[in-house]
Amino acid sequence: MASLFSEQTLTCVRNSWSPGIGDPDIMSWVIVGVYVLSALSSLTLAARIPADHPYASRERLFWGVIGGILAFLAVNKQLDLQSAMTALGRCLAQLQGWYDERQAVQRRFIQGLAIGALIIALFSAWFLRHSLWRNGLAVLGFAFLLGFVVIRAVGFHDVDQLIGTRLQSVKLNWVFELSGLVLILLNVFPRLMSSRK
Repeated sequence: MASLFSEQTLTCVRNSWSPGIGDPDIMSWVIVGVYVLSALSSLTLAARIPADHPYASRERLFWGVIGGILAFLAVNKQLDLQSAMTALGRCLAQLQGWYDERQAVQRRFIQGLAIGALIIALFSAWFLRHSLWRNGLAVLGFAFLLGFVVIRAVGFHDVDQLIGTRLQSVKLNWVFELSGLVLILLNVFPRLMSSRK
């Protein structure tokens, strides 16, 4: 039975996936730009929060973590690392002999990811409970983005078809992904502007 990092598993993943530009279309590059803008803005705000600001250490940590995660997601957007995870799951299912039962495993996996995302969102709200009124849009946007990432990471064919649906010339996954980022930017920009005064 192949293990997670056995030579057989790694060879299977290498044959199924290779790093490269995941989405070469213009809108995907726009979304990458929004990720980068959101990451840089979040990291800038983390650095600008004065030490004497109420709950400064919590807010700095929150915005720093958000900035780091958004920077990672910007890179991931084009390297398509979640496809490597999907390939790893498929290879393990085939090599370990549970490929026919993979949908049950996928369901449990997505439930685990969804619960994890919910816990992270609730913890963020609790962590910032004293200053949630200043950071609430970012917490909501982060939760929305985590939900989108969970849905994309699982790679269910039906879900992929749904979020790949176009309304006129706009894909639903663009709307879902950008919604979380826009909420974060709507929170960070006014705070950056006020910190410059």
